[in-house]
Amino acid sequence: MELTLLGTGAPAGLPRPDCPCAACAAAVGDEARAATALLIDGALLIDLTPGPAFAAARAGTSLAGVRQVLLSHPHDGPALEVPAGLPTPGRVADGRELALLDGHRVKAIAVDIPGTGYEITGTEGERLLYLPPGGAPAGLDNGHGHGQGGGPYDMVLLDVLERPDGLARLRATGAVDAATDVVAVHIDHGAPPGPELHRRLAAAGARTVPDGASLVVGEYHAVPDLPRRTLVLGGARSGKSAEAERRLASFPDVVYVATGGTREGDTEWAERISLHRERRPATWRTVETCDLVPLLETGGPDHAAPAEPGELSPLLIDCLALWLTGVMDEVGAWDDEKWAASGRRALRERTDALVAAVRAARRPVVAVSNEVGSGVVPATAAGRRFRDELGRLNAAFGAECEQVVLVVAGQAVALRG
Repeated sequence: MELTLLGTGAPAGLPRPDCPCAACAAAVGDEARAATALLIDGALLIDLTPGPAFAAARAGTSLAGVRQVLLSHPHDGPALEVPAGLPTPGRVADGRELALLDGHRVKAIAVDIPGTGYEITGTEGERLLYLPPGGAPAGLDNGHGHGQGGGPYDMVLLDVLERPDGLARLRATGAVDAATDVVAVHIDHGAPPGPELHRRLAAAGARTVPDGASLVVGEYHAVPDLPRRTLVLGGARSGKSAEAERRLASFPDVVYVATGGTREGDTEWAERISLHRERRPATWRTVETCDLVPLLETGGPDHAAPAEPGELSPLLIDCLALWLTGVMDEVGAWDDEKWAASGRRALRERTDALVAAVRAARRPVVAVSNEVGSGVVPATAAGRRFRDELGRLNAAFGAECEQVVLVVAGQAVALRG
């Protein structure tokens, strides 16, 4: 089954008309995108893009063989152009199946917004799922996709950037697995311009292609290699936690480890915790602990024994600086005499155990930590001790990670991987 993407952008296109934003200004050449539309084997057209006949010609194909035109979402604005000779566009009711004369089967999939998703099965059994802009699958537990026994899709096209939770739902039900080719479409000006777009998609296990690209469903394509371990560094309010959360937003069953705990009577700290909780997906589980080694050694807090690789839920640790603070409290690191007598050795043992657990971790891990190497020199001996120990911890932890990034003013800069 061959798929030609006549457009890969949001319904308004990219750049948007008369929009002065940075993303629209940078949307030139292959980064410019018309509204998403799919031409499947030259016979099935899903959604319309401005000037579809010209878009097809630019892609080296034509609409002459189109026998069915389907729409996935309501359209606002002027009526879309339907080239002469094309069938009247229509929609399929949720759950209904349409058999085309050329052998393709199309099933309408319910989504959580006004619109319709489509599951297309080719003549050789290859399966494609297409979701409308801003849409995520609904009712997956009621027989759609993987629940019907069809197995993982060969290819999925959806709004990865705006609805990472939709991709997480598909992964949770097995409709998307490690071999599924996930292609981001409906790309709008909220997406970061340039290489950052491709980096963010790769972190979600997805990719995008320019308008006019042709893809073969079921053909092997190197899916982005997801790192097992990632360390996200940054200063205060740099956006490091948001970056870490974004990296796991498209994965199900994430375990969020909060190492800071609560501080009685500290309203500012309570407000910070509240903001973090509101930002997390509702499906994530939160564990408040500084005992990180058992979590790194197993597939999750409910696993009594090490799990198989496919069962390992991702772990997000926020953050190592607060973990270190707690451990230094426990070993008496703030007292010079205790530090010299036993605290230094006890802290080394704890950090060595943590680093060893990271090295042996089988589950995906994203950890957040403060970058302290560029700050002011602390005025107290205790402050300098903490700074030095956090620097050592970051270096040792980062040495075991496939990826290390530094977040500055909300922008992630790759240091490793």
